[in-house]
Amino acid sequence: MLENFIKSLKSSPKKSGIFNPWWESDKDNDISAQAPAIRRRQLFHYLSERAGKAKYLLLGEAIGYQGGHFTGIPMTSERILLGGHKKRGILPEHVFTGIKPKRTSKASLKPLGFTEPTGTIVWGEIAQTNFSPEDFVLWNAFPWHPFKPESGLLSNRTPNMKEFLSSADILMQLIQITGIKNIIAIGEKSYIVLNQLGVKSLKIRHPANGGATKFRKQFSDILAQVNKGKKYIILAEETICP
Repeated sequence: MLENFIKSLKSSPKKSGIFNPWWESDKDNDISAQAPAIRRRQLFHYLSERAGKAKYLLLGEAIGYQGGHFTGIPMTSERILLGGHKKRGILPEHVFTGIKPKRTSKASLKPLGFTEPTGTIVWGEIAQTNFSPEDFVLWNAFPWHPFKPESGLLSNRTPNMKEFLSSADILMQLIQITGIKNIIAIGEKSYIVLNQLGVKSLKIRHPANGGATKFRKQFSDILAQVNKGKKYIILAEETICP
């Protein structure tokens, strides 16, 4: 089932400004022609260690060039996979354990690997919880990497709503495969997409653009209420049933 899901990711929109990290090569920045296969393999191990076990889906907006573009895993940077954030309590084995993590960007670009602020904040909070990292699946409402054509692949842009909704079937497949019932939207865009699809979720602040402190507080509040055994969690006037 996971193999078929990863194959379905091949169906990214055929238009300028969208990069598919699992099925396309970044010829200027990839370490070799094997980079997409490495990213697919890492995504497979990441999801296989969580399918049927994870309790929460943390849904961001889209893949970024400093994160999933080179790792194949949403909100996860090469720096994390290479052990560069151990001082922050974030370990490579928090992401997956089945294979040795690999970078796919050229070392000349970033000797220690690319690092993504959002991914570092999210994984940092997960690492500090009483939950297992396998209790969380990180994904995006738009699963591929949208970039600015005029700036090249090492740039990011926010997808438009048409793009978000065009990939709705991918998101619904992921929810079905993982069996997750509890979904936390990181930011307004992913929350709107879930509403459009009729999927119940809880919205928390996106950590970018000065939102890190509020994100941390709202995320920790959710997990604290879960630990207290509350049936319903109330936050920002939204409700989620764990």
